[in-house]
Amino acid sequence: MPRPHHDTDVWSVEGRFQHLVYSPKGGIEGLLIDTDGIATQFVVDPHEAPVVDQLLALQAGQALVVEGRKTGPSPKGEGDHVVYRFERLAAIDGKEPTAPRRDAKVHGTVARFNFAKHGVPNGVVLDTGDFVHTRPDGLERLQLKIGDTVKAEGAAHSLATGSGRVIEARTVNGQHVAPAL
Repeated sequence: MPRPHHDTDVWSVEGRFQHLVYSPKGGIEGLLIDTDGIATQFVVDPHEAPVVDQLLALQAGQALVVEGRKTGPSPKGEGDHVVYRFERLAAIDGKEPTAPRRDAKVHGTVARFNFAKHGVPNGVVLDTGDFVHTRPDGLERLQLKIGDTVKAEGAAHSLATGSGRVIEARTVNGQHVAPAL
């Protein structure tokens, strides 16, 4: 049964993982759990790649404790079950989950720069489709140019497009790069 968390707006809900919930465009919008025979849905921001990667690793029937905030009434009408805005996965089969950290090594040629929301370059996109995130100060120190060869290492997760990975660069061409925050 759902129970309040120490933050009164956040509820902890125990149940068995049923399946992921997809968006009309094929992205992951959330998950459905069974709580004592009652369906409970948690919706996620599809742009939160680490959360989506964590959900992709779940197996049907796993015991979960999921924390979330109840959503208000939808202007589209009443749903078939209660819906929460996903906050975090608190436990999987009785254990605190660890965020999936998939280290990767990538090698490719700089095809273009990527830009932060405020317009400053924060990494490079390789000809492989992988995005090497260096933060603006890291990219400035590296002095990379279009056409340069790059070998990068760091934690990786899938791009929302599914056609490459984001590499949170620790090293690029043997140079240490501060981890992205």
